[in-house]
Amino acid sequence: MILPPSSRRRIFFVLSVLAFVIFVTNLIIITDTDYRNGIDILPIPQSLKGSGKHTKPPQLTIHEDKDDFSYSSEKADNHPISRLMAKAAADFKRYQDSRSKTFAQAIDKYRKKYGRHPPPGFDKWYRFARERNVYNIDDFDQIWDDLRPFWSIPPLELRKIVKGMLKENSQSGLSGITIVHGKIKVTNGSWRTDEFVKILNVFVKELPDMQIAMNKLDQPRVIVEWETLQEHLKIEEKNRDLDKPVTNGFSRNRELDESMSFPTAGWFGAPGKPYMDLASKACPPDSYARNNMTMDPAVAEAKYRYPKSGGLVSNFNISSDLCTVGPEIQDVHGMLFAPATIIATKKLVPVFGECKVNVNNDILFPANMYYRDDPRYSYNPDSDIPWDDKHTTVFWRGITSGGNQRLTTWRRLHRHRFVLLTNSTELRDQKVRLTLPTQNPTTTPPTYTDTKNWDPSPFSEKYTDVGFPELAWCVPDNKCGWLHSFLKEVNATSSLTDQFLNKYLPDIDGHSFSGRWHAWLKSRSLGIKATIFREWHDSRLFAWQHFVPMDNRFDDFYTIITYFIGLGNRLGGGGGAYIPTHDSAGKRLAGQGREWAAKVLRKEDIEVYMFRLMLEYARLLDDRREMIGYGGSGRKFKEEKKWVWPE
Repeated sequence: MILPPSSRRRIFFVLSVLAFVIFVTNLIIITDTDYRNGIDILPIPQSLKGSGKHTKPPQLTIHEDKDDFSYSSEKADNHPISRLMAKAAADFKRYQDSRSKTFAQAIDKYRKKYGRHPPPGFDKWYRFARERNVYNIDDFDQIWDDLRPFWSIPPLELRKIVKGMLKENSQSGLSGITIVHGKIKVTNGSWRTDEFVKILNVFVKELPDMQIAMNKLDQPRVIVEWETLQEHLKIEEKNRDLDKPVTNGFSRNRELDESMSFPTAGWFGAPGKPYMDLASKACPPDSYARNNMTMDPAVAEAKYRYPKSGGLVSNFNISSDLCTVGPEIQDVHGMLFAPATIIATKKLVPVFGECKVNVNNDILFPANMYYRDDPRYSYNPDSDIPWDDKHTTVFWRGITSGGNQRLTTWRRLHRHRFVLLTNSTELRDQKVRLTLPTQNPTTTPPTYTDTKNWDPSPFSEKYTDVGFPELAWCVPDNKCGWLHSFLKEVNATSSLTDQFLNKYLPDIDGHSFSGRWHAWLKSRSLGIKATIFREWHDSRLFAWQHFVPMDNRFDDFYTIITYFIGLGNRLGGGGGAYIPTHDSAGKRLAGQGREWAAKVLRKEDIEVYMFRLMLEYARLLDDRREMIGYGGSGRKFKEEKKWVWPE
């Protein structure tokens, strides 16, 4: 029977469709392609972005695109970020395996590291730390680095310096904390001293009498020139002597005669002045900061950036080293070119502060915002949601801090630059740096190269929600009338926890460090950190293992975000550029940071750090400091059965 033409056409159409389905199915099996990669990722509805409501995002199958690479095959991906994460995991494993597991091991490691006996009361501190389930009993190098130069100053002179600073007028920006017979007295206090005292009260009965000068200002205070600091360090090293017997106890008499003369700290004001003029003199003579007129900047950049990788940070510590990066960022970070409150000294004086840059000689202590229960900064797990339920959005809100805002310079302030970098309107006529796979389909694994000609505005429009909820503190107009013509205020979230509705949370410096960083790490979202400031916890946080590091110029931002979110599709979307999504890698990284923060950034960890810091500082002030310390081997110390090292 001969079918009519219309029937033949229908049969041919059906057979053609069936053949196409079979072809696509086999192609997927062969190439391991997820069919959803052929569909553009849907943007988050504008009504949900920044809504401030704890509503669960709609379950969009297409939006929650799956990874092309499992954890075991990410190395085959060959993306620079995959390599950086693999290296960070190996470094972190070595850190975990190196922990002391007994009191005797901790003592032995202390002596090998620092060339001195542990301070008096080290046995009590060890017991204190074990009872609080501390993870790594050895990870307190920051305390040694901060206090080491002060060994060059005789104890009596050191106590007189502290007393002299506290006798100066209240305009010096210092608070005084005095401990006498286990009681604490505060002079010229603030909310910062309130929290400091709360921590001290946990263990103050174990401390000898002492005085502490604490910084009340946002910015760090002490910046000793490099040549001078080296002389101090030489004296400290020369006076080490492990063969000298020591006593496990502090001296009782530490009083100062009020009739004595007390030195001044030599404070000077430098608000609004280029900070690198001071910082460069605290750098080594062969550093880029001292030789930026003759040295190739690429030489300095190679020390902390992954080669040809969109500017990705490979060494987070060096990325905030002003001796290396200072000349390149001195005009794009407000602390460096437009600081609001700089009252500094070039003398080596013991000032306790919450943060510093690498050239400062302030003594770090855990920031009070990390200890106090303030809903603006404290993480609340009840308001967080699982990763898979979060918006695939880069979300940031903050105040217009970071430096003096002036009509001629506001675009160079770091927070303002970040807001402009994610403003799709601002970006329409701009091109940015991005790492993309090469177009050679025969290369296995794929290779990646940089382009500086990528248009970020469509991507930014879909995946970023960044802005200032309020414009304030401009110069000379405090209400920022002129700034409103350039920036618009965005809707503020109702609380800190509303930000956890989003997967990606950048953390950008303000006038100094960001007090929200611990909350970001404890959350189920992924923290992205850009900073020039150092804090007490830095050595125990591993970039690319617990968070994503970002350069202070932010030129690696889109390489970072397109890696996790993905760009385009295999069928040619995204203007031909294609990067597979690595959503599960972001989820894993966020989970690792969250798990780790729960182990090492607790209030108990802050108390353990502060107790150790106070013992080390108290020894420095003791007239018999060369004859006191913990001299035993620790082998007879009884390890309690209830103490179990965290895994």
